[in-house]
Amino acid sequence: MCPHTSPCPTADAADRQAARVSTACHEQGWCRLCNGVVRFEDTGLLLPDGQAVAPCHSAASGRAA
Repeated sequence: MCPHTSPCPTADAADRQAARVSTACHEQGWCRLCNGVVRFEDTGLLLPDGQAVAPCHSAASGRAA
């Protein structure tokens, strides 16, 4: 699925949020990553299989770019 040299992490990998952004809609607060994961501004995720991952509200986590 990923066309990048040094492929992006897969949607089921622990570091899945490190994949590159392929589509972004900053006005609506989400972006789609190269691996098919939809990342929301609140750090929640929607995986390609429909599984939702709750936002991470750790004070140390900061905001994902």
